[in-house]
Amino acid sequence: MVRPEASAGSRGRPSVERFFQFSLLGLVASGYLAVAGSGYLDVPTVVLTALGLLLRGLSICGWVRLDLSERAATLATLAYIAFFPVDYFLLSHEFLPATVHLVFFLAVMKILTARSNRDYLYTAVIAFLELLAAAILSINFNFFLCLTLYLFFAMAALTSGEIRRSIDRATTTARGGLRRFHPRLAALTVAVTLGILALTAGLFFLLPRTADAAFARLISHRIFIPGFSNQVTLGEIGEIKTSSRPVMHIQIFSRESPGALKWRGGALTEFDGKRWFNANPVKLPVSLQNGYLAADSSAYGHSGRFINYRVDVDALDSDALFFAGIPERVDLRYPDLYRTETGCLRLQQIPPQGFQYSASSLLPDPPESARIPYPPPVLRLAERAQYLQLPSLDPRIPSLARAMTGGAATDLERARALERRLRGDYGYTLLLPARELADPLSYFLFVRKKGHCEYFASALAVMLRTLGIPARLATGFQSGLYNPISDLWLVRASDAHSWVEAWIPGYGWTTFDPTPPDPNPPAFTLFSTLGLYLDAAETFWQRWVVGYDPGRQGTLAYQVERVSRLGLRWFDAISGARSQWDARAGAWFRRFGVRLLWVLLAAFWIWAVVPRLVRLLRMHHRVRRVRRGQASVADATLLYERMLHLLKRRGYQKPAWFTPAEFASSLAPAPLRMAVDEFTATYNALRFGGRTEVAPRLSLLLDELERQKR
Repeated sequence: MVRPEASAGSRGRPSVERFFQFSLLGLVASGYLAVAGSGYLDVPTVVLTALGLLLRGLSICGWVRLDLSERAATLATLAYIAFFPVDYFLLSHEFLPATVHLVFFLAVMKILTARSNRDYLYTAVIAFLELLAAAILSINFNFFLCLTLYLFFAMAALTSGEIRRSIDRATTTARGGLRRFHPRLAALTVAVTLGILALTAGLFFLLPRTADAAFARLISHRIFIPGFSNQVTLGEIGEIKTSSRPVMHIQIFSRESPGALKWRGGALTEFDGKRWFNANPVKLPVSLQNGYLAADSSAYGHSGRFINYRVDVDALDSDALFFAGIPERVDLRYPDLYRTETGCLRLQQIPPQGFQYSASSLLPDPPESARIPYPPPVLRLAERAQYLQLPSLDPRIPSLARAMTGGAATDLERARALERRLRGDYGYTLLLPARELADPLSYFLFVRKKGHCEYFASALAVMLRTLGIPARLATGFQSGLYNPISDLWLVRASDAHSWVEAWIPGYGWTTFDPTPPDPNPPAFTLFSTLGLYLDAAETFWQRWVVGYDPGRQGTLAYQVERVSRLGLRWFDAISGARSQWDARAGAWFRRFGVRLLWVLLAAFWIWAVVPRLVRLLRMHHRVRRVRRGQASVADATLLYERMLHLLKRRGYQKPAWFTPAEFASSLAPAPLRMAVDEFTATYNALRFGGRTEVAPRLSLLLDELERQKR
């Protein structure tokens, strides 16, 4: 005969086992997502590992039957170990990627074949190693999200594993059952996880450190934007504009909207028909005064307005610094700096991720409304010849330039005419030509008549040069997207842009942008809003977690002190108003307070007492009907629930998986057990046998149980 305790354990075991298996799978999946989110896994590894985790999940649900023997798993592992040299020498060509492939293959095989406690321990170790690898490879906010998931599933696996072990070793059954086991255990897991995160967050912000000491990066994972080195081929910027990866975050200290800004990072002077480049770049050393850059002399005499801003560079593979307008003052705190012949500022090496600088720039007025600079800028003859250099061109291009500028009298009018015609007569697209072209510029102007910014800027610069107007190609980014959550301008790789700078006599280098707007701009949807929230979280993570140092700690302490002082001032300001409010509230309470108290007491009595009283009256009425011999089969359930209520008050609660007979036989005191045995037999006769004549006996047994309780 099977004991009731064993029966309860056998029935509760599958529920706990499934919860434990899902917790362990979530533990491994969170570690896998952390590594995959770092960007260092190739697509086959990401896809195959995800399929292995999905297959394990389907197997736990019982939708897929998976029965891999240890022999088959061992043979597959040996086969992949033999395949490792092939992957290393022919496919990956590097030791680290090939080793990562091997480790993830072994992890998937262990997950699919885990059956014993030792296998489960190995699986948990694999998940921990995945998270540890992600901590080394990634410093982004998605690692924190995966860490939170890892902690959640770790708590769930530990608690359910302990319950699972206790069920296996249990010799008695607890009085309370596994009612609502999964929600309660999940709530406990969430509470423990939040507690751990809260405690570690407190320690995190109390202990200062440097970002280099907190995180280590083994491999550079930057994004390359062409045009900021010394050359750009037509079509390259169009390829990078398909990426939405953030490259900069800019905070502009201005109450007024700065409008459409161009963040200039480079300028190219020579064109060979397919690419722009700087043949012999000149590096002019720049002197810093206490970490500040001296004012740019090219800004003298120009009219316009000034803006102040701070630039945070994320992961840009370039030594260029980006400025709006003409930078007059730069707070760099970086010793190695130089200026190019085109007026661009560059570092001697690529800065680390998280590098930032502040600047004050002049946004010059357009030449049509600007004050004439004094002294007027002068372009030297050698530079003028450099900016008029042209390769062998299609003869239709100079003719088109003259036709578009017919009637224009000055260089400024000719440049504006070309800018308007290109913006109005040609279309914008990011689709590149299907094949490599011998003369891409001619194909754009006379055949395709649509393209992206590189083609428009190249066409304008070349046509200006055919008219004798010095011009060059400028590269950088558009203003970006304002994020009201973080109060920062988000500049993505898709904001990469090129435009034209032409020399206008008496004014100097002037910006012209012939590129028309995108006819299909990205819509502002729920996903874009969610992206802004994620970007704000990523910004907070990089600034206050990755870059949290003693300086950040001091800033945080200062802000907390300001908030506390503001609270004290606010308290002082409202103290007078509070005294007046207290006087009015006291008078009102003296007038209506007693009535309000009686109303609240009556409402509480109706809410707390009346429903219970109604239930007791209904039960008392039905018990009287039973004693008069007017019972029905439905009354059996009511009487049995009354019996369970009496036993619960004595400390005995029936588990959900116990039958009435099993519950009666599990009670220890002999008199109580005998009474419940008889009550259960009588209940079964009334409930399932339809014998209404035994109903009065149930009432008498309830009275007996009530007397035993007293």
